[in-house]
Amino acid sequence: MVLEPLSTTLFDPYGVFAAPGRAPRVGVRRGGQVLDLAAACAQHAPEWVGLFDQPSLDSFLAAGPEVWAQVHAGVAEMDAPLLDLDGVELLLPFTVADYVDFYSSEVHARDVSKILRPERPTLPPAWHQLPIGYHGRAGTVVVSGTEIARPRGILGLDADGRAVVGPSERLDLEAELGFVVGTPSSGPVGLADAAEHVFGVVVVNDWSARDVQAFETVPLGPMLGKAFATSVSAWVTPLAALDAARVSPPARVHPVAEHLDDAGRRDGLDVTLRVHLNGELLAEPPAAGLYWTWAQQLAHLSGGARMRTGDLLASGTVSGDGAPGSLLELSWGGSRAVAGTGQHYLRDGDEVVITAIAPAAGGGRVELGEVRGRITA
Repeated sequence: MVLEPLSTTLFDPYGVFAAPGRAPRVGVRRGGQVLDLAAACAQHAPEWVGLFDQPSLDSFLAAGPEVWAQVHAGVAEMDAPLLDLDGVELLLPFTVADYVDFYSSEVHARDVSKILRPERPTLPPAWHQLPIGYHGRAGTVVVSGTEIARPRGILGLDADGRAVVGPSERLDLEAELGFVVGTPSSGPVGLADAAEHVFGVVVVNDWSARDVQAFETVPLGPMLGKAFATSVSAWVTPLAALDAARVSPPARVHPVAEHLDDAGRRDGLDVTLRVHLNGELLAEPPAAGLYWTWAQQLAHLSGGARMRTGDLLASGTVSGDGAPGSLLELSWGGSRAVAGTGQHYLRDGDEVVITAIAPAAGGGRVELGEVRGRITA
């Protein structure tokens, strides 16, 4: 996918920043600068000031799709004031209400089965019937740039059957997309209405302690191996900005329940993630290959849970053939060094940066916000 940069669109991403001596407030990124949206609205649209003179996007997210569209169009006409990004601090852009991490990539799911269960490498029967996921810890979602302390946990048992406790020796990254709920729901949300509830997209790194995870997930799901930190980009790209990236998802290999039947829909997203470790490009996993879409995730989850403003639905690791989104796959369970790095998992001092791009309407590309994190002891 060769694309020319797109300097401005109607859908510049939203975030929250703090300038020296000023309270945090909402801004819109424009290249290497940020538009102070509250100040700009004071000049051009006073009725919106209360949405943006805030330390989070929460009020704007909850305002709903009609307001989102009006603001998107209005922001395109606002030209001042602009501040250099180098001179501001970027903060977590929204209050994370709940966090669910899905398992939407069939390539990743099959790789994991082959690595961890080589004697029975097939997917569980439910995998092709519903978007499998687990409930994560909203309180450990952090903004890009936050340092990640190496987690500790039970790594297994020694020869005498006693728990071995210590720092994770198999710390991993997971390249994902996250979908941020704006409009809450009081009941099930159908596929046709999903875009009325999802405001935008963030890039996600769902850090994983593979040794802790492997021991504790028999027989239940992830707990401490996944609960210590999940990093998200400081910028939320409106879902509407990705209209030109909408594609059909992979062909369904089994019939699905009525609420998940997306025949004829284009809810897949042609987004390419780029995973860098200490400046080395490791892989470019394609989100277009995700078997389960963001709309199906919302439709299934909302059938049993009330959606709230700020809910974060993550795709799970995005992997493609020859383009894995985790070190678990790149090192094939630690059996080989990751090309270009000489290592199998993350070391103290390592810096992981995940970026993402997508086609834009009229040519060019949309650049989603990066997510960055450095490992500390």
